Amino acid sequence: MLIVDAHLDLAYNAVRGRDVTRPAVEQTPDKEGVPSVGLPDLRAGGVGLICATIFCQPVLPNEPGYRTAEEAALAASKQLDWYQRQVREGRMRFVTRRDELPISTSNVAPSGTGAPPASNASAGQGQAARATNAQAAILLLEGADAIRTLDDLPAWFDAGLRIVGLAWKRTRYAGGTGAPGPLTADGVTLVGALDRLSVIHDISHLAEESFWQLLEISGGPVMASHSNCRAIVPTDRQVSDEMARALFGRGGMIGINFFDKFLLSPNEQGKRRAMLADVVRHVKHLCDLAGDARHVGLGTDMDGGLGREQIPQEIQTSADLPRLADALAAGGFDDDAVRGILGENWLRYFQANLPR
Repeated sequence: MLIVDAHLDLAYNAVRGRDVTRPAVEQTPDKEGVPSVGLPDLRAGGVGLICATIFCQPVLPNEPGYRTAEEAALAASKQLDWYQRQVREGRMRFVTRRDELPISTSNVAPSGTGAPPASNASAGQGQAARATNAQAAILLLEGADAIRTLDDLPAWFDAGLRIVGLAWKRTRYAGGTGAPGPLTADGVTLVGALDRLSVIHDISHLAEESFWQLLEISGGPVMASHSNCRAIVPTDRQVSDEMARALFGRGGMIGINFFDKFLLSPNEQGKRRAMLADVVRHVKHLCDLAGDARHVGLGTDMDGGLGREQIPQEIQTSADLPRLADALAAGGFDDDAVRGILGENWLRYFQANLPR
């Protein structure tokens, strides 16, 4: 069973000192906690595809971060350099086109997309790329301040960038988590430029006003790489039922985040550990909204500034992600739904929305 994890901050962790090329158990715990992700753990867990993020933290009270677009771009370049080094050394490979996606029995274009079969040349290139043991990854920019001007976009696209989230907190482009507000004028312009490149929009950290404005002005593909249900965890970081329905209506996907504060309701937080049953609770809620299980996947955000103590108790590292299959089955999901949620839904989404 091929698993897809749509949100992992590998380079962010690497540049701040974690050696994510090693198993998590061989990494040194730090102020964020006990590591839970390493490239060997992903292989051991059958994680065939990830969305590998570039995340630059803005300056916060008592925490260092970028203050200007130039500083954000510098921090992003260091993370991109790390990914590119992993590619050169054979540990990772970027997925930039549909024919480079990992192979799955359901990895075909859905009816109505009009996606033609790959040419013999491109098919051969895609098969060669998939033949390696390198970790397949789609590059995702979390917070767009590192895009200094539109002149930066061609270089980013050529480097492999295929997904952009305009915000984390507030950025120059949009309101974000804990920072309500609409798209800025620069944000509106950037959305149009991303659409022309067919870059996917990640709405996970967008303020709600920015979210609705994005859907209004953009015809491009949308997704939430790592968001949970506001109906269960009532904060602006999660998606409301109305937002989820709008995403699903656009053919979008939502990846479930494994951070305990995003899984547990307020009256449960601090009283118990999160469990895989809590992941299933969010999955069920979203599937009920969608009417089926085709629009929900994983976006664990494991190691996203947190440690093993803050993810479901049954999960020690990414190698344990297959355990979610039993939890989903116990929650009433059939085999097809389980395969979809663990990976095939994301594969189908990217098959429809990555460049040909």
